Amino acid sequence: MTASDTLAVQAEGVRKSYGRFEALRGIDLEVARGQVTCLIGPSGSGKSTFLRCINHLEKVTAGRLSVDGELVGYRQHGGKLYELRDKEVCAKRAKIGMVFQRFNLFPHMTALENVTLGPIRVKHELRSAAEERARKLLDRVGLADKLASYPSQLSGGQQQRIAIARALAMEPSLMLFDEPTSALDPELVGDVLDVMRGLAEDGMTMIVVTHEMGFAREVADSLIFMDEGVVVETGQPREMLANPKNERTRSFLAKVL
Repeated sequence: MTASDTLAVQAEGVRKSYGRFEALRGIDLEVARGQVTCLIGPSGSGKSTFLRCINHLEKVTAGRLSVDGELVGYRQHGGKLYELRDKEVCAKRAKIGMVFQRFNLFPHMTALENVTLGPIRVKHELRSAAEERARKLLDRVGLADKLASYPSQLSGGQQQRIAIARALAMEPSLMLFDEPTSALDPELVGDVLDVMRGLAEDGMTMIVVTHEMGFAREVADSLIFMDEGVVVETGQPREMLANPKNERTRSFLAKVL
């Protein structure tokens, strides 16, 4: 069995620069299929930038990123990388679900319409099939009674759960979460984390940028601490949270735990 058979994500020397500022400074990282990986670290450490590079929302400056054994946003020919056309990038991106800090729902569409839009527009599914799956997904995230509701009629937690259902409607092999609870009132966080726990139990491969250390401890298979664009420490969550080996990790955790 090759690495591509077992790895959902492989990053090799990934760098990302904005002018002279280097946001990612050589990220080497592997995420196995079915694994939940949590990325933690201070603001500006490169966590969200790395997540956006995985689905080519940001183009890497150097290095290689592969999802399910295929390069993200590029093809290789004769030792060189060539960027794919937008249509090809979109086709590959459809296999990667992403949930943002802000919910990004279409305000003029109902919950059902938000969830069915991608499958109908991108995958050209029949509306009847897309709606049937959307109803099941909205039931799965506890919002079966909100099919006809508009985002403005829903709480932040409800909107975020719809955003998760919308990502799942594309039947992705990988789910990326960029601080999915940070914009929510504290009492709404639990419902969103419960949905994510359910996905983990079902074997969904997930990479989660989060400040929710309890979730990382209980759900993640791997914990990664990033700072200043590099991976500082990687480990088993319970062990790393209780006994971090790197001084920068210890300093960060002392402030957040």
